[in-house]
Amino acid sequence: LEWIEKVALAIEILAVVIIVAAIFYSMARYSIQAIFQPASRLADRYGQLKISLGRSLLLGLEILVAADIIKTVALETTVQSVVVLGLLVVIRIFLGWSLIVELEGRWPWQPKTKSDDA
Repeated sequence: LEWIEKVALAIEILAVVIIVAAIFYSMARYSIQAIFQPASRLADRYGQLKISLGRSLLLGLEILVAADIIKTVALETTVQSVVVLGLLVVIRIFLGWSLIVELEGRWPWQPKTKSDDA
């Protein structure tokens, strides 16, 4: 069971690395575009930055939840750990929905419009 704990820790570290790397990448890309592209496209660049950061956060959250599931199922199958896992999943769902609303301007269960595909 010790190796499962190490695997879960490695997955958590991977999630943090993905989030941090995506933040640096997105900010560097935004900065380079701000320097070399006309100021008239500022709103487009900001929108792209928001989308890039939001997607990386969603991916990181998904990976963190996967690590928590591994730890709960394989290591700590107590009522308390399952309740904590359930709360984490609920919080992750709320954060995911919030990010989707922020990025796409619609709730996850609402159908995409033609303008969403553009």
